Amino acid sequence: MHDFSMAFLGGALLGLSSVGYLYVHGRIAGISGLISQILNPQSVFKTPALWFVLGLIVVPFFYAPSTVTEIELETTPWMMIVAGLLVGFGTRLGSGCTSGHGICGISRLSKRSIVATMTFMAAGFLTVYSMRHVLGAA
Repeated sequence: MHDFSMAFLGGALLGLSSVGYLYVHGRIAGISGLISQILNPQSVFKTPALWFVLGLIVVPFFYAPSTVTEIELETTPWMMIVAGLLVGFGTRLGSGCTSGHGICGISRLSKRSIVATMTFMAAGFLTVYSMRHVLGAA
């Protein structure tokens, strides 16, 4: 399959699973919210979030043998830790992540989610521009 076809299929499956999760469980399928449900020791085995996140982790292993994709990270483990902590801080500050706001919120025409997604995207554009054109990083 071509890259566009795979992206379209992946997007359709993500949208379908998000709508299904909302319809069946009445909750938004934002990853940061799902992770927080799983990290709560009192509800870890009672929440359907565990199965949703496990599906996100397991399914690529079924898909991976049919593709040859090599990912090369040119950073240190410490930089990855700092980046992860900043993303976690940002999801708390923004009351959700790109999946919750960008996929579920915009599809429900939530003004807060539209503003949050525009902010995420603008920050991403600015970061890439600054890293590549101002600081000269690859």
